[in-house]
Amino acid sequence: MRILIRYFFRGVRLILAPVMLISEKLSTPKSVERTSEEQAEVDKACETLALYQFRTCPFCIKVRKEMARLGLNIEHRDAQLDPAHKKALQEGGGRVKVPCLKITHNDGHDEWLYESDDIIAYLRRRFGQA
Repeated sequence: MRILIRYFFRGVRLILAPVMLISEKLSTPKSVERTSEEQAEVDKACETLALYQFRTCPFCIKVRKEMARLGLNIEHRDAQLDPAHKKALQEGGGRVKVPCLKITHNDGHDEWLYESDDIIAYLRRRFGQA
């Protein structure tokens, strides 16, 4: 019985994954407008950030949409498909849970921020969008 349930949910995921990804593409908001100098500063600041995520995780999609709205070029690291990213997330953050924003501070210290609402609040504070 357990194997039937497992295959049922795998089938549901196979059906819903493309729907979720298409929905994300269709509903992603336009980016805020910045001058090229301002965008260059934002891009430079984003080099210290990395988002650990799964492609079809609804909370990850929520964070990616906000990143698009804020015009942030943050590296996406797929912890589901890439074992190296999964291992880095486990060792650095202490658990494999997504979304997780890795923030590398100027002193080299890494901060691991979990929870989509916390990540979005941090990005809005740091990049000045309410």
